[in-house]
Amino acid sequence: MILIYTHNTSTRLQYICKFIFDEQLGISHSITIDSENFKNHKGPKINYSDLITDDDFTIKNHRLLFETGIQKQDTRCFESNGYKAFFKISDSDLLFDIFAASFYLLSRYEEYLPHELDMYGRFGHENSLAYREGFLNSPLVNIWIQDFGSALKIKYPALTIQYPAFNFKPTYDIDIAYSYKHKGLIRNLGGFIKSPTMERLAVLSRIKSDPFDSFEFLHQLHTKYTLNPIYFFLVATKGSLYDKNISPYSNAMWQLIKQHSKKYTIGLHPSWKSNDDKLIIKREKKILETAAGAQVIISRQHYIKFTLPKTFENIIESGFENDYSMGYGSINGFRASVASSFYWYDLQNEKTTALLLHSFCFMDANCYYEQKLSATEAYDEIIHYQQVCKKVNGTFISIFHNNFLGTDKQFTGWKEMYTKFISQVPI
Repeated sequence: MILIYTHNTSTRLQYICKFIFDEQLGISHSITIDSENFKNHKGPKINYSDLITDDDFTIKNHRLLFETGIQKQDTRCFESNGYKAFFKISDSDLLFDIFAASFYLLSRYEEYLPHELDMYGRFGHENSLAYREGFLNSPLVNIWIQDFGSALKIKYPALTIQYPAFNFKPTYDIDIAYSYKHKGLIRNLGGFIKSPTMERLAVLSRIKSDPFDSFEFLHQLHTKYTLNPIYFFLVATKGSLYDKNISPYSNAMWQLIKQHSKKYTIGLHPSWKSNDDKLIIKREKKILETAAGAQVIISRQHYIKFTLPKTFENIIESGFENDYSMGYGSINGFRASVASSFYWYDLQNEKTTALLLHSFCFMDANCYYEQKLSATEAYDEIIHYQQVCKKVNGTFISIFHNNFLGTDKQFTGWKEMYTKFISQVPI
């Protein structure tokens, strides 16, 4: 066990210490405000205060973890051991307050401050410290923690550190299960008038397979490489500009959900409209659970549209325990600068919640629509994120959409790119 002394404890400090020591370094810890107890402790210890001690590992604290409320912070960055850091301190074994800086990034503190919204009403990635300072493509918190662990080992050679194992989790968003099939006469007729194509007629005549239907291909891929993916289904009951899914009341959609529920973990992809009405989330959750014949406790926001703290409060109230939205729907990278799951800290109520957030860093739609990458260029990018996650013993979560992996000519090469990637990723 490692003992941490502080002049005053707080829920923020307790939260970040649990993440760093228990979850990332595999070290049990205890926090004390008793200076005599700290001085008499014979094992590894960290002085997180202005108390002057002889030979302890010292980190002078930044005020962030002892504040309440939300206010603008000085996050000017500098170089520390080859990487970016902020909350600079002096007379310490580290050049910055790793506890406060990690908390700032994981809590998404900056997203509570006034900021510009993008065209979809989301926190724009251009507002983030990670983007402005050029570390969006790195899991900086994990890098800090590994460096911190090495420094602790130098100070306390007998200390045993156990990092998590690397993990790969493929996930899929099923926004529109089929391009032509199971949409009904009116939608298909309207689609044909808007964009006449023989392909639509061939699919509806069962001469050709639907170009968005990649489900059997994916099942074979998962079986071959023993993967355990998660499928997120959009089950909006009313169509809109951003909700264009097949009706969840259609037998085909019902069966698709049921079949996947038997083989894989499934989650809800809450509709665009649910952002404004939490009753819609609860209704969609019930629809998905009824179709699946199982409880659904996992979600990922459609278009990665969420607002803190409202969205997470709503999904907690709706009975979700895990959320996979922590990333950007406009650029690939690490939104919370971490490649590990972590519990959501509710800044407005100053408490750790039971909602576990899972960070993704790669999405096909970001590559194609936002970053304008070819399938070949996207392959290089996905390899980069796989490698950096592996290097820090993190979890690499990717997002693909079924339409990218089918036979639609618009996405030529993406199916082959994904197959090539899966064939080499370490499990």
